Amino acid sequence: MSNTGCFRSFRSPGFRDTLRVMSTRKRYAVVGVGGRSKMYVKALASTHREHGELVALCDPNSVRLEYANEQLSEEFGANPVATYSPRDFETMISRERVDTVIVTSIDRTHHDYIVRAMDAGCDAISEKPMTVDAEKCSAINDAIRRTGKNLTVTFNYRYAPRNSRVKEVLLSGAIGEIKSVHFEWLLDTSHGADYFRRWHRDKRNSGGLMVHKATHHFDLVNWWINSTPKSVFAVGDLVFYGKENAEKRGLTEFYDRSTGNSIARRDPFALHMDSKEKLRRTYLEAEHEDGYRRDQSVFSDGISIEDDMSVLVRYNSGASMTYHLTAYSPWEGFRIAFNGTKGRLEYNVTEVSYISTSDSDIHGEQAIDKKGHPADIPAELVLHRHWQEPEYIPFEQTDESGHGGGDTRLLNDLFIGGERDPLGRAADHVAGTDSILTGIAANIAMAEKRPVDVNELRNRVQG
Repeated sequence: MSNTGCFRSFRSPGFRDTLRVMSTRKRYAVVGVGGRSKMYVKALASTHREHGELVALCDPNSVRLEYANEQLSEEFGANPVATYSPRDFETMISRERVDTVIVTSIDRTHHDYIVRAMDAGCDAISEKPMTVDAEKCSAINDAIRRTGKNLTVTFNYRYAPRNSRVKEVLLSGAIGEIKSVHFEWLLDTSHGADYFRRWHRDKRNSGGLMVHKATHHFDLVNWWINSTPKSVFAVGDLVFYGKENAEKRGLTEFYDRSTGNSIARRDPFALHMDSKEKLRRTYLEAEHEDGYRRDQSVFSDGISIEDDMSVLVRYNSGASMTYHLTAYSPWEGFRIAFNGTKGRLEYNVTEVSYISTSDSDIHGEQAIDKKGHPADIPAELVLHRHWQEPEYIPFEQTDESGHGGGDTRLLNDLFIGGERDPLGRAADHVAGTDSILTGIAANIAMAEKRPVDVNELRNRVQG
């Protein structure tokens, strides 16, 4: 692949055609039955059961598997499906005649299931991020070349109507040639804190927020400006969460996990799994099998990911981006500005302006009981042309939950397909690779305190 071209297609030849034939009823297996699996299981058991058949579930924890099957029956009226442990993964594919494996397991294991699925003759659908480091990324790309199988990476933010509208405005040439992007993403003290309670807090599992979370954002920019990262520099640290930071702010009471702990009852950051049935059934009652504790204190030791990061990216198109991610904000959303030769496009979104008091957050798992205040203007898109009055660009407002309405549209594309999409929202392994390379390079830059040549890294992982 050339390192010098400014623009290129994200999709490999025939990728969209592959999605279009998915209207035939394929057989699916889901590996990893934690929080992110629920969207796909629910779709195949209800909305999309005419388009695809869920035939098996795979997870190392038998208690979670049993509960997932119970939910299939009680919540969706579907029959239980066969369950398998990871050691019987290939047996599952053969015995259940699986066409496509949906990978929603812990991030560091994505590559293993993707490669094994392809070697067994299946296509794969992977939750983002595609994987967490360069070596695992290389293994996936090798498997695709070796087997000829297809990988879809589920970037649901591309499908949100408001994000698609941004793409349309930029494609129209309204601001001319894009020269720079400023992008700030804020995670609040409910959603952001949750990454510091669970397995994501170990960078070996998630690649840190630069990979696990920011892959969404880096993919959006790649897609919006139709380019790929050329070089990356980054700085970041753990400045809010963790025991040492809490001690500096005067905190004197600490605990290891929340559930059943009297100190945690006074901590607004605590997660009490015994008070939420789905959390209790999925994690608390299952932890004796694998030792996984979903409710660790965000102010305990053992956190190896950052909570405040700044990134500088140069793209192959010549554009640059300044990016910042904060994981301890009082509200959640993002601010983006595109500067071009004819003007500027500003995009402001408040995703969560309050802390949820319901029994579930966006992942259907967690809630912190605090009052909040809704935003008057949840999202706005403003076009500033040179020497003209600002234009407020209309876009479809949706009340649908799930990444700004993106989840529903993504699932339609995955399981039905067939619709013409001039915006090219479907993402294959090439887009999956490009999305994580910025985060992987940022991790290298932070560790080694140097800029990273992403084109060299890309050549290495794509072979």
